[in-house]
Amino acid sequence: MNFFEILFIALSMAMDAFAVCLGVGAAHQSEGPRPTFRLSFHFGLFQFLLPVVGWFAGMTVVHYIEAYDHWVAFLLLAFVGGRMIHSGFNGEEETHKSDPTRGWNMVLLSVAVSIDALAIGLSLAMVNVDIWYPAVVIGLVTGLVSLLGLRLGNSLGKKFGKRMEIIGGIVLILIGLRIVFSHLI
Repeated sequence: MNFFEILFIALSMAMDAFAVCLGVGAAHQSEGPRPTFRLSFHFGLFQFLLPVVGWFAGMTVVHYIEAYDHWVAFLLLAFVGGRMIHSGFNGEEETHKSDPTRGWNMVLLSVAVSIDALAIGLSLAMVNVDIWYPAVVIGLVTGLVSLLGLRLGNSLGKKFGKRMEIIGGIVLILIGLRIVFSHLI
């Protein structure tokens, strides 16, 4: 597998993370260098780790995972998206905003955008591709694309305010639906 094939896989896998980061950035939930770094780093880290886990799992686990991985991703994205929509419609300004760059919110988002990476790892194992180089490229590309999404989302959020939080929540739910439909079709 050459570099451009791996790069294409990495970019396509990073699009879910990019969309999530657009929504999070637009909701002003990750302003500042530390939260921005945390979210983009963890998205990249999970996109690195899950192909490795999938590769090591091999064919023995694939039948168990593929039956419900899309539902898990959908539920995680719908939960976080629903909270964003609720917060966007909430007329009062929250004193304590839910920070998606900390705790379980970050873990849920990281797993949700990276669950397909398990399948990538499994498929790379099936075609006898060493996992380490593709996993590093996938992780780095996802981290950089996530950073770009956060920056772009922050600027859109400043322009459009609370409406972007609602749109961001809707985008998360739509990403989850796309994942479900792509597995069902």
